[in-house]
Amino acid sequence: MGTQTEDRSASDGQQTQEVKPATHRGAAAFQSQYFLRDTAAGLITGAMAIPLSIGIAIMSDYPIKVGLATVAFACLVGWINAWFKPGNYIGAPGIAAGLAPVLALGVATFGIQNMAFCIFLTAAMQAVIWYFNWQKYLLIAVPAYLVEGLLAGVGLKIFLKFSEFTYEISDDVVTEEFWNAARYQIVVISAVGFGFFIYLFSKFKDTQPAIPYFALIVGGALLAQAIAVPMIHVEDVPLYLRLPLPESDVSVTILIYMVLFCAMLAVIDVIEQVMSNAAIEKIDPLKRKTNSNNSLLAIWIANMGSSFFGGMTNLDGLAKSTTNKLAGAYTKFSVLVIGFFITFFIFNTEYLDYLPKFALAAIMMFTGYKMIAGLVHVTHYGPYALMLAFVCGGLVFMVGIFEGLLIAMAIHGFIHYMVYTNHERTPGRAVIKRYFENLKKDSSNLQ
Repeated sequence: MGTQTEDRSASDGQQTQEVKPATHRGAAAFQSQYFLRDTAAGLITGAMAIPLSIGIAIMSDYPIKVGLATVAFACLVGWINAWFKPGNYIGAPGIAAGLAPVLALGVATFGIQNMAFCIFLTAAMQAVIWYFNWQKYLLIAVPAYLVEGLLAGVGLKIFLKFSEFTYEISDDVVTEEFWNAARYQIVVISAVGFGFFIYLFSKFKDTQPAIPYFALIVGGALLAQAIAVPMIHVEDVPLYLRLPLPESDVSVTILIYMVLFCAMLAVIDVIEQVMSNAAIEKIDPLKRKTNSNNSLLAIWIANMGSSFFGGMTNLDGLAKSTTNKLAGAYTKFSVLVIGFFITFFIFNTEYLDYLPKFALAAIMMFTGYKMIAGLVHVTHYGPYALMLAFVCGGLVFMVGIFEGLLIAMAIHGFIHYMVYTNHERTPGRAVIKRYFENLKKDSSNLQ
């Protein structure tokens, strides 16, 4: 590996120092000189991950405790994997917001009792993709701008879902009028809280992005002691191990649909991880190279393991990874600390009941907004890609994630085919070849 020069000049004119990344085995997982930094970063990122994980679990129609257990387990797997096959060095695992509506679709279609089998099947497909290193071909088949469009459609779903929390009132308020004093009060509180969060984020996003989360959660909890506002309730569901098998009443038709559903879930999860890795590499404090296939190894192992306790899918999220970096993380030991921090709340869920719904709404609405704003990244692909990304996002929002992405890909292929056959009189076989060459070029730009 090369070296990374880190500017540590102070007002006294101290010279810059060269920081050389350690190359010994296990350097990605733990280095004693970074113990305190990684510990502090893990605690800060863990505190930020709690409300995000709660919101994503709610959006996915999963029990909150199961979502937190998934994150804790993925952190343990990610840290162990870093000893042998590091994918990235500061990425923080968690349940992905972009997959929440997909999981909710699975719960609604197959029932929560069959989702463990779906997650196991998803992990098995990801294991095949990892073994043959097929993730690079997925980026060729699904252009980056279509993925950005898909995430924008999902972001809109998340934004609208949690906007309902901004005007929800306590059940003990009995009135025939929808707009009453209690509802006006919570709307004002939600608006102020959201504005306060946005202000703090804009001020601290490049230095301490966890501050807005801390401020909103602590401020909301204190306000809830003086004013009656709806609170999050975490059901203390039991976590137990069992084989991830489908229920006996699952028909062959449903089983086939499960396979297609899991294929979509596996592909989206892999592509999101590859895109996250590209961004995580850019923010690595020592500029270490990431290995997306090694990251995929940790993902499918964590997914397969979590299926045995009814868990969800995971990946290294960019928001948590950025917070981890800015909080001072240098190795994956910070991820282990995150896992321990979240584990405390898994066994002490009563403390999570102090989180007001309006505070969670602000966090998740902001998450949805950031996913929509990701369309800005598409502009460098040109107006056609931007238009198609908007179409994909609209289709995902209106007709569904799987159907929307497939329709957008079909539209893209049809337009590409018609342009070259009608205007250049190019044979169909040559058009298809050129189509995949262009997609390969797009994927290389992403990486």
